[in-house]
Amino acid sequence: MCLEPSPPPPGRPTRRGVLAGAAALAGTAAVLSAAPPAAARKGEPAHPAGPYGDLVIEGGTLLDPATGEVTEDAVVVIRDGTVDRAGARRKGAVPGHLPRLDAHGRWVLPGLVDAHIHLSTVAEARAAVTRGATSARSGSTTFYQDIAVRELARRRPVSAPRLRAAGVFVTPDMGDSVLADPDLAALVGQKDGVRSAEALRRVVDVNAARGADVIKTRVNERAGLPDQDPLTQVYSYEQLAEVVAAARRHGKGVLCHGYSEKGCDDAVRAGIRSLEHGVFVHERTLHDMRSRGTYFTPTLTAIAGLAESSDPVLAERGRTYLPVLEDAVRTAHEVGVPLAAGTDSSGGEVTPIGHEIELMHAAGLSPLDAIRTATTNAARLLGLPGTAGRLAPGYAGDAVVVDADPLSDVSALSRPVRVVRAGRIC
Repeated sequence: MCLEPSPPPPGRPTRRGVLAGAAALAGTAAVLSAAPPAAARKGEPAHPAGPYGDLVIEGGTLLDPATGEVTEDAVVVIRDGTVDRAGARRKGAVPGHLPRLDAHGRWVLPGLVDAHIHLSTVAEARAAVTRGATSARSGSTTFYQDIAVRELARRRPVSAPRLRAAGVFVTPDMGDSVLADPDLAALVGQKDGVRSAEALRRVVDVNAARGADVIKTRVNERAGLPDQDPLTQVYSYEQLAEVVAAARRHGKGVLCHGYSEKGCDDAVRAGIRSLEHGVFVHERTLHDMRSRGTYFTPTLTAIAGLAESSDPVLAERGRTYLPVLEDAVRTAHEVGVPLAAGTDSSGGEVTPIGHEIELMHAAGLSPLDAIRTATTNAARLLGLPGTAGRLAPGYAGDAVVVDADPLSDVSALSRPVRVVRAGRIC
């Protein structure tokens, strides 16, 4: 959980000009040079060259997560990757010259948002999109691969989600991530690791210089390693506040990995933008989060996955933690803390974001509220409230088409039958 190691890139990385080298690292160049995809299946429209497409999705039942409104026999008109019209067929003419996607008998929703995922390769980025996540927030990568994935998404949207990149993790032991940038090399050999105010600021500053959109840090050890105790606190309130202050100087928010009651409280008081995992977060901290507008990304998928581990320590940890986290999610929702869905996928295994919606529902949210955690709520967390999370005029032409009513069966969102990204069928 929370980032698997991967090999460092060859050669010396650049700074503001990182995209070319990072793209090579992520394999972007090969993908960008490939021909644009033909129709995914026989009978589907072929798209012209270019990253953004024109498309009419017609005949399906449209769900607007913002309002809960359900529209039968709906039409979504996408022009140059942006929604031009969405609503009942009878309310306007349907352009006859645009490619069409027949959604009769199916439900149409906006593309989903995975607010915590680790994307280090082209294959992972593509898998996230085809499984429904058309927008995402990185939970960090080892060598700035997420910044390259973000560029891939801009150049070839069908190959990657619209991404908020986090760069490298601000953590006491950075491991091989000190090789991600020459300006991080000075951190090697620090007696106590990355803990001093100067060291913490340096990692944040390098991340910002490399183009990170958000900053990722931790307050506790990892749950996914049997030799670590996720209740052990690794940064104090003062250290977390230093990270937050450094991030704010660059106009960045902070997402913070945390588990213990005190650790979660320290992180929230320090001013983080979102709490990740948060198994033992206390109700008083949840009330504080509500007051501050702090988001909660519980990554139920990751915690549930621990229970299925072949390692007995991790399996027991998962079985113990999951019901506690479900209670925390339910309480957070009742208190009014904004919840965002995130799978914490990493290491080549990309879980459909729809599965996190299922687990949100199992924790006590209504189907519509569970869907909002991966649409409107997550879009606000990512700073995309007018771009992602809805199919409405001016929003991105991203959609998922499912074969069952998700308000009756949220598991349908784990099995999208079609995904549209920027007006093109993936």
